[in-house]
Amino acid sequence: MKSKILNGQYIANKLQLKISKKVQSKLKIGKRPPGLAIILIGSNLASQIYVSKKLEVCKKIGFISQLWKFSNLVKESKILNLIEKLNKDSTIDGILIQLPIPKHINKKTLFSSINPNKDVDGFHPYNTGLLCQKIPYLRPCTPLGIITLLKYYKIKIKGLHAVMIGASNIVGRPMSMELLLSGCTTTITHRYTKKLKKFTKQADLIIIAIGQANFLTKKWIKKGAIIIDVGINRLDNGKIVGDINFNSIYKKASYLTPVPGGVGPMTVITLLKNTLKVYEQNYYKK
Repeated sequence: MKSKILNGQYIANKLQLKISKKVQSKLKIGKRPPGLAIILIGSNLASQIYVSKKLEVCKKIGFISQLWKFSNLVKESKILNLIEKLNKDSTIDGILIQLPIPKHINKKTLFSSINPNKDVDGFHPYNTGLLCQKIPYLRPCTPLGIITLLKYYKIKIKGLHAVMIGASNIVGRPMSMELLLSGCTTTITHRYTKKLKKFTKQADLIIIAIGQANFLTKKWIKKGAIIIDVGINRLDNGKIVGDINFNSIYKKASYLTPVPGGVGPMTVITLLKNTLKVYEQNYYKK
């Protein structure tokens, strides 16, 4: 048995084209383009790469993007003042704070200061609450991107036992809510989970986001399981790998996401879909 590869880059490219066409239709009737502001704090190399990819796609599809860069030593008050300014800027539809950020800056304070209607990352407590109450508006990009990917491949997950490995606020927790919305029986595991293998061996669907290279192997899954790898890890030789041992699991899983080229592109395109959603609903309702 060989896994079917879930090509996130292919789906993201298709969605990118759709968004671009929508933007061009607005520009033709004299409307302004969607606007995205990205706040980058510090010199984290990975963050710089992620931001450059987001800016590149923005340019391709006709978005206006603003990049605000700050040093690791920037004061929290300066970022809050910028967010207040961007909240009031009618040409900016979405505000993104690139993670990670320095420890002296309170992440919760920053996210809470963003206008919930411009929170295209879906991290504001208001949007998190809507997701938990089954009335989502702006949803976290990685979890929603994963659901979109599964739908494009017509993979039916309703009724499946889904196991989430990792309980972060960015992926694990909102992903568990998305899985519940999709009708899964959901187990969320974390660093304190005992006998993790007992849960993964039962799972029809496993999503892993823990930042440990090659953690999950074929011994931990049942035959035919669907495996979604959110991890991005750089090995000593420079190779980028996920949280699963791809070669080990490839012959045992039914569906599998690669790293890179799986979840990552879906996260970026979902960010832009969220921005377009704000643009359309708040400014140019049909």
